[in-house]
Amino acid sequence: MTPWLVVGLPVVASVVGLAVRRDDRIARVVAVGAGAAALFVALLGWLVADDRAMLVAGPGLRAGELDVPLDLVVDPPRAAVAAVVALVALAVQVYSTWYLAADDRYGTFAATVSLFTGAMLLVVHSADLLLTVVGWEVMGWCSYLLVGHWSRRASARRAALKAFLVTRVADVAFVLGLVGLAAGAGSTSLGLVLDAWARPTECIDAETAAGSSLGGALTLCDAPDARVRAVLLVLVVVGVLGKSAQVPFQDWLPDAMEGPTPASALIHAATMVAAGTVVLAGLFPVLAESPTARWVLGVSVSVTMLLAAVLAFAQSDLKRMLAWSTVSQVAVMLAALAGSPLDAGPDGGLLHLWSHALFKALLFLALGWAALAAGGTAVAALRGSAADAPLLRLAVAAGFLSLAGVPLVVGGVSKEHVLATVWDGAVAADGPGVLVLVALVVTSSVTAAYSTRGYLLLTAHTRGGPEPVTPPAAVRAVLGTLLVLTVLGGLVVLTGTFAVHSVSLLWLLLTAVVVAVGVAVALRGGFDRDPAEVLARRFVPVADRGLGVDLLYRRLVARPVLRLARLVAFVDTEVIDAYVRGTVVGTRAAGWAGQRLHRAERPGAGVGLVLGAVVVLAALALLAATGVLRWS
Repeated sequence: MTPWLVVGLPVVASVVGLAVRRDDRIARVVAVGAGAAALFVALLGWLVADDRAMLVAGPGLRAGELDVPLDLVVDPPRAAVAAVVALVALAVQVYSTWYLAADDRYGTFAATVSLFTGAMLLVVHSADLLLTVVGWEVMGWCSYLLVGHWSRRASARRAALKAFLVTRVADVAFVLGLVGLAAGAGSTSLGLVLDAWARPTECIDAETAAGSSLGGALTLCDAPDARVRAVLLVLVVVGVLGKSAQVPFQDWLPDAMEGPTPASALIHAATMVAAGTVVLAGLFPVLAESPTARWVLGVSVSVTMLLAAVLAFAQSDLKRMLAWSTVSQVAVMLAALAGSPLDAGPDGGLLHLWSHALFKALLFLALGWAALAAGGTAVAALRGSAADAPLLRLAVAAGFLSLAGVPLVVGGVSKEHVLATVWDGAVAADGPGVLVLVALVVTSSVTAAYSTRGYLLLTAHTRGGPEPVTPPAAVRAVLGTLLVLTVLGGLVVLTGTFAVHSVSLLWLLLTAVVVAVGVAVALRGGFDRDPAEVLARRFVPVADRGLGVDLLYRRLVARPVLRLARLVAFVDTEVIDAYVRGTVVGTRAAGWAGQRLHRAERPGAGVGLVLGAVVVLAALALLAATGVLRWS
């Protein structure tokens, strides 16, 4: 009952919140109250979850020969992820009551956040592919609404439409892949899908096991077609790459910064872009047996994590820097799935999802606080904005330390486990482990460099800096909670929630060295200069444009599709419809002629008919004489 309750509370809150959206006071109570209740239930589910997955039966239904059980599942990793999703959602709801206090559409925003949260929690707890698709699609719709919340701005409308279109294109592949997996299993149950598409094992014929004298031999269970499985899993991976803003779909997420900062924190920290990691973690036993799908995933995330980290370093807007860092960090999560051997499992990626939710939510909300004081998120406006606010300065420091992967803080702990997991895959020469490992090491150094830059810019003491803004106590409590969890959250590995191996001292030292290299590079210009201006001045405007991928989208995708649409419309209206219009004209002419003949008052009409018949008969006779027309 617990997973249905933790999913249902935000969904009910969204319906109620939409009904009372015109009264901000009631809308706040509904949104924050339901968020707190969902967090309490999620934490309770985490506390009582045992080592074995507990299946919670759903209503179930039959669709022809397809069984649709609609079950949910609870196990320690899923329960922990659900708890951190609920925590971030509650933090966003509380923060929004201050950040959007003057917004005339706050009630609608809060209701959308509640629905978004419920959809993500559904994906987390889903043990049924149909429920996964439902949660997946609802998140896509909610992201469109949240990114375009300030719809009076053309840039927000364009960003929302771009996010919707790009992710929807990838969603076509996602849905096709899941439908194929379900059809092959005869059920949408995740467990039955895994059983049907996993590597076959030897089994004993039933008659042999019963000792029948009729005999029987050692046989193989029915084996899935490896090529079909590879195609279906690649389709699912493509859908995940789109939702997670991985290459070649990466450009929509930085543009999504047009939405309010609380919406950015929710989308980037704990929902939507991280949902693909949860889905592939559930399918990991099958994914690990498909080298093709793992290579597609591994190549994409390897390119993405390094490319996004480089672009993050050179951004002239710090909110977009955090957006590109999200693209890179989601690639790190997925790298743990692409490079992990089967026996290691997917928990390394889920652990990084858990930690990323904490420190990225902290960074986004802290940046929103600084932006309110500075009046914008550009580097020029935000420079020194956190220098005179102790809590904000601590939050920025803890967030960037964790993002950089410094050992012992939550981001460092999870990244070390990702590196250790991928190392196991690389040593075993299993899948794209070597490629992913190299990309991870280089990316870790670049991440430390742009994290150092972000901290220096926000905390540098400057003359005439922005006046500090003091948020209410509830918002400070939210930031304080996230700050403590960002520093101490790595202790979660001691609870056994995530099945990860212990990290050796060697990995800690190597991580520290990699981070130190990145920090040293960023400090080449000193403590009082922008590292990007020192090291990549000419690259900054190029990075701000995302390497021109948006223009590439328009030239390679949008324009050809529009031209094809115009061609189809021309053929439809000028060719196909021409026959229809010709038939209409002919019918009208025949009707007009018949009407005139029917009402014929002149003898000339009868003469015309006779002459017409004579002409037709003569033509037929001529055709018969020349052999063109033969009489039977």
